[in-house]
Amino acid sequence: MELQTLTYLVVGFTFALYIGIAIWARAGSTKEFYVAGGGVNPVANGMATAADWMSAASFISMAGLIAFMGYGGSVFLMGWTGGFVVLALLLAPYLRKYGKFTVPEFIGDRFYSRTARIVAVVCLIICSVTYVIGQMKGIGVAFSRFLEVSYDVGLLVGMCIVFFYAVLGGMKGITYTQIAQYCVLILAYTIPAIFISLNLTGNPFPQLGFGSTLAGSDVYLLDKLDQVVTELGFAEYTTQERLSTTNMFAYTLSLMIGTAGLPHVIIRFFTVPKVRDARTSAGWALVFIAILYTTAPAVAGMARLNLMNTIEPVKGQHLVYEERPQWFKNWEKTGLLKFEDKNNDGRIQYTSDKTTNEMVKVDRDIMVLANPEIAKLPNWVIALVAAGGLAAALSTAAGLLLAISSAISHDLLKGVLMPHIDEKQELRASRIAMAVAIAGAGYLGFNPPDFAAGTVALAFGLAASSIFPALMMGIFSSRINKEGAIAGMVAGITVTLLYVFQHKGIMFVASTSFLGDMSPNWFLGIEPNAFGAVGAVVNFAVAFVVSRVTQEPPEEVQELVKHIRVPVGAAEAHDH
Repeated sequence: MELQTLTYLVVGFTFALYIGIAIWARAGSTKEFYVAGGGVNPVANGMATAADWMSAASFISMAGLIAFMGYGGSVFLMGWTGGFVVLALLLAPYLRKYGKFTVPEFIGDRFYSRTARIVAVVCLIICSVTYVIGQMKGIGVAFSRFLEVSYDVGLLVGMCIVFFYAVLGGMKGITYTQIAQYCVLILAYTIPAIFISLNLTGNPFPQLGFGSTLAGSDVYLLDKLDQVVTELGFAEYTTQERLSTTNMFAYTLSLMIGTAGLPHVIIRFFTVPKVRDARTSAGWALVFIAILYTTAPAVAGMARLNLMNTIEPVKGQHLVYEERPQWFKNWEKTGLLKFEDKNNDGRIQYTSDKTTNEMVKVDRDIMVLANPEIAKLPNWVIALVAAGGLAAALSTAAGLLLAISSAISHDLLKGVLMPHIDEKQELRASRIAMAVAIAGAGYLGFNPPDFAAGTVALAFGLAASSIFPALMMGIFSSRINKEGAIAGMVAGITVTLLYVFQHKGIMFVASTSFLGDMSPNWFLGIEPNAFGAVGAVVNFAVAFVVSRVTQEPPEEVQELVKHIRVPVGAAEAHDH
């Protein structure tokens, strides 16, 4: 069966499965819409959390960025996995014990302030919308290849699919859909990796094959990769830092604490019955996540080597453009791969020198999806990868949109502006908010500020600078008061947004950046994507200083903080 037909069948089957689950598990109450009724099995929740967590950035973009950053790309692996450990140990159990639906609700109660809750809602919306833009980039890339259309058309189709099943099902539908999506995406990621590892090294385990010798040779894969990239003028793959050691540290820290402050992941821990289940599901999620994350470096290195070997199969002999393989033609149709014959010799020169490099665009986000085609794997594997990429992007987009809609309907409308609305009106408001969020994120997705993982890193930085410090201080410090928390959140996110906007443009519109994305203008050499770590330090510092010079929190609030940290007496997730 030809590739396009097979891809339609595989992707169509998975979509039918997701939509069928969404209809079967349709939310009928706010509790089902927000926390799936609070009775999800910990293992199932761990799998759903892993799917929610492993977004387009993880599936489509992370390996692509590592493929071109080399060692410097390890910031994504260390930051995202390390952050999940922080989340599982320091935040999830305590927030689950508190028993409310949303992060802003906890912040509002802990800091005894409606203003604090509103500030948290604003921070959450800013972080989540930025994150959804990254998912929309991934959705556009995946759909453009799957449908063989332009990126813009692919994005529009993806927006319609997300709208249908996210708005319909709420957390209940999303949870069970994400379990199916995890199974699809993990098979789609690991099966091609096993094939490619066998082809290149003879080892069926990509994690081991990455450090092995090439099949029929005594040359190690990484040594060969270093040789190939340096001959073309690129930096050595295995030692290439991400700009500087300081920047790599800040980037890793920003991703780590940003992970722990992401509301769409935190909200998943309200769906299990008990506090112990929150820890258990976090452990299972880490196991499910590790399967992909330990495979990603191998996928990245092997994809880069395969790409180089395709364009220059023998040293000094460049590929004739008219003889380019079918995968090259397929990706050219999407506009994400572009060739310009600068010397008019009909051959493809790919070098680090911009004046002679004829591969004028190789979008990092295509590497994982193109890898099976480049490696000439069977058509069913290529079709499975297309389905996996779509599953990854759709699962996280749905979780984020739920976090946005619950913040607007539950925290802003029900909690502050219109406390007397009934459950039916609140549910309707949630769905309207989700639809508006899809439209807004889709619009910004037409001109994303970075590759999918880069855009997601910006969202993590915003969460790191605003939500994470407030949660940590709310749980572990009884002295932080409402004035300190509000001032800290405002200061942290403002500093980070100003830094990001001045380099990336206001709301990521490049023409509005007034310093440009230029490294001489970076604070201590820290790039905008990594600045969340600095924003978090500002948040903590401002909160502590302001709290010291203002009145202590009421006695009952200080008792609440002590009660949250005692590992007994958890409340059920409730809706007031």
